Amino acid sequence: MKKTTDRIASVVLVGVGWYGVHYLNGLLEAHAEGRLAFAGVVEPNPRNVAQTGALAAEKIPLFKSLEEFYAAGNRCDVAVICSPIHHHCSQTCLALSHGSNVFCEKPVAATIQEAVQMMRAEESAAKWVAIGYQWSFTPAILALKRDIQQNKFGAPKRLKSLVLWPRDDSYYRRNNWAGAQRDTGGRWILDSPVNNAAAHFLHNMFFVIGDAVNRSARPARVTGELYRANDIENYDTAALRCFTDKNVEILFYTSHAVQTNIGPIFSFEFENGVVEYGDEYPEIIARFRDGAVKKYGSPEAEITYTKPHQKVLDVLNAAGSGKKIPCGIEAAAAQTLCMNGVQESAPEIVDFPRSLITRVQLSGGEARCVKGLEDVLRDCFAQDVLPNELGVPWSKKGREINLINYHWFPGERRIS
Repeated sequence: MKKTTDRIASVVLVGVGWYGVHYLNGLLEAHAEGRLAFAGVVEPNPRNVAQTGALAAEKIPLFKSLEEFYAAGNRCDVAVICSPIHHHCSQTCLALSHGSNVFCEKPVAATIQEAVQMMRAEESAAKWVAIGYQWSFTPAILALKRDIQQNKFGAPKRLKSLVLWPRDDSYYRRNNWAGAQRDTGGRWILDSPVNNAAAHFLHNMFFVIGDAVNRSARPARVTGELYRANDIENYDTAALRCFTDKNVEILFYTSHAVQTNIGPIFSFEFENGVVEYGDEYPEIIARFRDGAVKKYGSPEAEITYTKPHQKVLDVLNAAGSGKKIPCGIEAAAAQTLCMNGVQESAPEIVDFPRSLITRVQLSGGEARCVKGLEDVLRDCFAQDVLPNELGVPWSKKGREINLINYHWFPGERRIS
């Protein structure tokens, strides 16, 4: 989409529940400032829309579905999709078919076949799709990625991240799909910390070592261990080891069944140095083997979580100036491919022993917490191992999944 001096971009927002309300507030603000034209809001549950008065005052129409928006003869430059995971593919493809570009919240989709379908729809429509992995749009991460691409660190060897984010009971009660593998209609959701709250940081490891600004490294094989303390279908705790097609090791540890908020923490090892962030490093710090040090700032400091619409404005500016959008479907699909493989690596979720599960009080309410889990995952992170390799009694080894020709979840079905 080319920017003109006499016209601003028009936007429709799809989904205002949970995080979507921040998009709504931000887009209303941008609309009032004349930075974009708010063409409409799509929300199947109008009770979720607290700003109906503000929408009415600005004459911004409300629709129950994206189909209804387009059927009414509306058109827009960008569809901002902030709906649940299992709607990302269908709504992105629908918007593209009606001539809209798309900014879709992370993750790109529930399955790799949906990501491929979205890529094909994007190509057919000759439009762009951006995926809202926040760190991928920050100066700190993009500067680090440039230096990696310019071989300042040498070849990557091992990247690892730890994200322990407690979630209380209300987190899993907030909708009918939290912690679910499928919806009531059978569509894959695969909601988990790996595919939702902590997905950013798994994606980031593939993203920073991608061979282009808008590319990620490709996962080649993965082994995972999946556990749960909460009364959910899917898992709330994961540990995984993935190797890329260039044999770079990726380690990721995450859980919601903990009491203390820890992370994101990462350590990226290269031939010529180590890049670290989190814990005692409040900004990204690179330490080269020759003794040199370089600081990149904090990607978290550059993010305003209550104003996610800034990513949309940044993408509009990039697209209007002909620049590449850092995080599109192809870049985001590495996380989806890895996540699908992990789900198959440990198809039977292991329940933590009841004797280890305690009830704790968090700021938002009661939660389930596993005794000693934080220490186990910290030890795994420090030693570059999975829980089963530490001999943890409750652990269960996953099987290795080959991702080279993996095109369909679940299984190896090929698509033409």
